[in-house]
Amino acid sequence: MTSTGEPVRGPDLQGQTVVLIGGSAGIGLETARRARGEGAEIVLTGRRPERLRDAAVEVGAARTAAFDADDPAALERFFQDLPGPIDHVLVTAGGPRYGPLLGMKRAEVLEALGHHVALDLEVARNAAPKMRPGGALLFMGGTAGRRVDHRLGIVAAATAALPPFVATLALELAPIRVNLIAAGFVDTPLSASLLGDRLEERRDELRATLPIGRVVGPADVAALAVHLMTNTALTGATYDIDGGQQFVT
Repeated sequence: MTSTGEPVRGPDLQGQTVVLIGGSAGIGLETARRARGEGAEIVLTGRRPERLRDAAVEVGAARTAAFDADDPAALERFFQDLPGPIDHVLVTAGGPRYGPLLGMKRAEVLEALGHHVALDLEVARNAAPKMRPGGALLFMGGTAGRRVDHRLGIVAAATAALPPFVATLALELAPIRVNLIAAGFVDTPLSASLLGDRLEERRDELRATLPIGRVVGPADVAALAVHLMTNTALTGATYDIDGGQQFVT
């Protein structure tokens, strides 16, 4: 109790286990930091062993695994080898495929349309048997892809598939909860690598145009992810976090 008689709030994730698929950098790593601060035990995965090792030391991860999440066999082995029940899983691995539609081959179209759904479904299929009821599966989507734009190519179609996919999965997996985080531009190392010397120009543009007057960072998305883990009334929905980017672009 506090001096005013109010109960002291404990860490929201105390005694719970959070798995970050793609957790060695960016949004995944920032979510690991925040979840650890809320008392969670952290499990990190990533493709690069060295970067994964550094991230694990920083957040005090209980367990790590280096593998490519797009490898179904490796993903299955990872979840089979996890000891004990887990509570929450966030998937940040993967990214959109851009390019003009008419320049895409059939295999590229199938990959672009199905990549995120297939990855998320494999994670759900393998994670669900290990998850406690009421736990959360969190997937990443985007808001920019809702625009139909020839420069984005097939991204709009791929983006549109995710909300109904997540809602249907939430019904099938209940009482495990499933939600989608739809982000706009997030100032991460991945964004920096994609934009190169145009990064600062993009930051300045967003600061000048976004209703929030600043660029969205990994900590903003991590705060939403942890909220979706702890608020057990939330499932089957899509949560936008883009600083209003979709309304001014």
